[in-house]
Amino acid sequence: MTRVLSATVLAALVIVVICFLPPNATVLLAVLAAAIAFAEYADLAAAVGARISIAATGAAVAGACVAVAGDEPPLELVLLGALVWVGVQAIVRGQPGPEVLRDAAASIFPLIYIGVPLGALAGVRVIGGRDATLLLIATVVVSDSAQYYTGRAFGRRRLAPAISPSKTIEGALGGLLLGTLAMSLGGYWVFRGVNLWLLVGTSAAVVALGMAGDLFESLLKRSAGVKDSSDLIPGHGGVLDRIDSWLFAAPVFYLFTRYLQAS
Repeated sequence: MTRVLSATVLAALVIVVICFLPPNATVLLAVLAAAIAFAEYADLAAAVGARISIAATGAAVAGACVAVAGDEPPLELVLLGALVWVGVQAIVRGQPGPEVLRDAAASIFPLIYIGVPLGALAGVRVIGGRDATLLLIATVVVSDSAQYYTGRAFGRRRLAPAISPSKTIEGALGGLLLGTLAMSLGGYWVFRGVNLWLLVGTSAAVVALGMAGDLFESLLKRSAGVKDSSDLIPGHGGVLDRIDSWLFAAPVFYLFTRYLQAS
């Protein structure tokens, strides 16, 4: 019951922001999600011994999110600023060793892993509108549900036993097929006149990357020795646990939306 209630509240919040508030509200929601997800990521990084400047890197993650969603500030300025900061910080510490590369990589990675994808998700709302954003969200939800129920009904072979023992190849195929079908049908209505094969190919890529994002976040958690990224959301774990699929799926859908806008 707690899990269902949490999911209902989250879904209602997202729908209200996307459907009834201006695009900038979606950007603000994405920045909030990025900030929380980064805090959870920082805990995972600390669990494997990496040191991150929380304030500076967190600000850079938020900046990357805003940059992709609204093109201001320029994304390259955010990335270059973060790179210089991380490099100078390592020099100031003045302690050579393998941890220098580990800490620098762990500090730069969340900009690409969290900030840019959530900015892309918010950017879909800005350039593609409400329906396009809801289509992306619905596609991942359909795919996740199809993976679960197909896996329970037909699952026999493990997909990635060392990363996520409960996932099966049969479940992944079910999620891929039904998720692709859902986005293709919905996209044909949302994007009037779009090339059918381009839409189907993009749909399959979005769904497949969503599944990869889920597995990647599971790999991060297992590497850190934790079950969930946090216990913030009752019955669901942390924000990073809830958005992991979108982190890989949103960028390709964002590029697809931009391409349609430009053509």
